[in-house]
Amino acid sequence: MMTESLSQAIARVGNPIELLRNQNWPAFTFPVAPEFTNWRDEERSWNTSAALMDQSHHMTQLFMTGADVVATIEAISPNTFANFRVGVAKQLISVNADGYLIGDGILFYNHAGPEGLVLIGHHILIDWVRYNLEQAKAAGKDADYRLEANSHMRGEDPTFYRYQLQGPRADAIMEKLIGRATPDLKFFHIGDFEIAGHRLQGLRHGMAGQPGFEFYGPYAEGEDVRSAILDAGADFGIRRIGAKAYSATPLESGWVPTPFPAVFDDDFADYRDWLPAERIGSIGGSLYSTEVHDYYMTPFDLGLGRSVKFDHDFHGRDALERHAAAPQRRKVTLIWNSDDVAEVLRSQLVPGSPAKWLDFPKARYGFYQMDEVLKDGARVGISTDAGYIAYDQHYLSLATLDVALQNGDEVEIVWGENPVSQKASVDATHRQVRIKATIAPAPYHEWARTTYRAND
Repeated sequence: MMTESLSQAIARVGNPIELLRNQNWPAFTFPVAPEFTNWRDEERSWNTSAALMDQSHHMTQLFMTGADVVATIEAISPNTFANFRVGVAKQLISVNADGYLIGDGILFYNHAGPEGLVLIGHHILIDWVRYNLEQAKAAGKDADYRLEANSHMRGEDPTFYRYQLQGPRADAIMEKLIGRATPDLKFFHIGDFEIAGHRLQGLRHGMAGQPGFEFYGPYAEGEDVRSAILDAGADFGIRRIGAKAYSATPLESGWVPTPFPAVFDDDFADYRDWLPAERIGSIGGSLYSTEVHDYYMTPFDLGLGRSVKFDHDFHGRDALERHAAAPQRRKVTLIWNSDDVAEVLRSQLVPGSPAKWLDFPKARYGFYQMDEVLKDGARVGISTDAGYIAYDQHYLSLATLDVALQNGDEVEIVWGENPVSQKASVDATHRQVRIKATIAPAPYHEWARTTYRAND
């Protein structure tokens, strides 16, 4: 049976929003234990000691080859490539003709030569890059790729293991591992290391708002490297992080994992013909509009303006320059009212229609979580990823809100769907509720360290 394209699926349903609201997106399970101890203490560890996170399985990887690969990507990305070279990574983004975001991922320049360029992330941006590489190759350009799906979809070992070592004791563990001072590696730069007798590479950055490294090397060597890191960290309170706790890391770092992709306008018509409908994902949340543009976001809406450089021509440049001159929204953290959260949980224990189930540590039930945010009854933005931070005992979410709103202002999040969608992940019977929330900066961890935790 021929796979239905995204264009065909939209034509069948009549509207992209109805398609995505009612399309099931499977709950992925990866070969990483949900908890190694308990997810609350595992979450606390990246603020108090050190955390070891296994990223080997949940992301898609695109290995790219060819002299024209960088030029092909540059033509669809506002990122600068002026100083892109071996030993550097960047947070790659792409936009449509109107300057709205397609997605993001991490582009590694590991080495010169075949497959030295690797794009890591969710498949949304990667599919758009794949499409453009195929178009370039068909036009005679030297551009090719190898796609490696996540472990849920692939069913075999990945090329690389990927471990995140994060937390205030991460550098002390590093020194014990390598027998010298931690290298003074710049943020998003790649260094060469030797651990447990194996050569590997490490990216300097942080997943949960804490300093650390992302190590990667041949998958067959991963168990040796992981054991060595855990042994070195035993005296520093290291915790191995399970899948539950790991899912909450973006809430503190301020990264929105899956922004809604702006691929439904005329400039993406050929792409929608190429893309299988099953890869577009699903919408969860209270935001309900038949106008697809109500779901779009610019890079500036999500704090990705630092990735934008107008030093080259790229698809969507003129529109993005207009967005840059007058941003309409900004990324924030919403700290949910504890009494309102408790009332949602209480509704599950008393007679009557309950509120939509609120899961711990993450409340996301669609690939794109899109909850409406109100101020005085009017829509002022979108709440995305939501979940619980055990260290501060806060339920919170990442959101993009109108720039006129200030830190400290109170808004309301609409929780639950109306009408209720047909996704299997949604409670067939529930009622919408409003949850008060206070606006705080994003990343949350910076505000928490200087304000909330400083006042303890």
